Amino acid sequence: MTAATYQYVDLPDASVVTTRALLTARENITDTVAARAMMCIHGGAGFGKTLAVNTCLRALEPHEDVRKITFRARPTARAVRYELFTALDLAGEPPRHPSEFDRLLKTALAERPRTFLVDEAQWLNGEAFEYFRYLWDEPSTQLAIIFVGGEGCHTVLRREPMLSSRIFIWQHFTRLTPDEVLDVIPLFHPVWADADPEDITFADQHAAHGNFRAWAQLTAHTRTALARTGRPRVDQELLRWAFSRLG
Repeated sequence: MTAATYQYVDLPDASVVTTRALLTARENITDTVAARAMMCIHGGAGFGKTLAVNTCLRALEPHEDVRKITFRARPTARAVRYELFTALDLAGEPPRHPSEFDRLLKTALAERPRTFLVDEAQWLNGEAFEYFRYLWDEPSTQLAIIFVGGEGCHTVLRREPMLSSRIFIWQHFTRLTPDEVLDVIPLFHPVWADADPEDITFADQHAAHGNFRAWAQLTAHTRTALARTGRPRVDQELLRWAFSRLG
């Protein structure tokens, strides 16, 4: 499976690699959706959370109605209502009054089972999280909700006892360990397939630091360097040039 749709940079020939975290996410998401429950996937930026979740949910989509919602600023409950209205492709104009809006959303969510992926959930405040809980608690709705976000997501959720107590599964994404880097990076992109393991370790220690987003950026620059120099494989001189572009 190629990763072009989900990579932080446009990276031809990159592949989704099966890390321990991705395998765990696949199991956790499957169980959460089956239970029509809520889960929280959280961790630092660039650790592969969204990529893993998108990959897992895409496998469910032929049998599951998955809707993705992404927030880029701290939304009010009103803003969450409008995002849900759009995500559900509801016809007509959004209702003006909150009670009417809530009835409309509950009716739509009662039609069939649905899964919401709420990405960048670190932007949600207590009010927004509470609104998702309000919809999920409605007996007629058939919701599974996957919150994906930075560490702030976990912090805010933990401050909301009524919601936190309803989270079915918590999963914390961390950096790739040095051993994981040596296992998965040669599978991630052809430029690393025949690289000396010492050079991969060198790249991780000096630039990527177990961060998948950093590995994607480094790989793009390394690919450019190989093309420009005509060298057949990665070496440390070439890597230092790539490092210089990463600041």
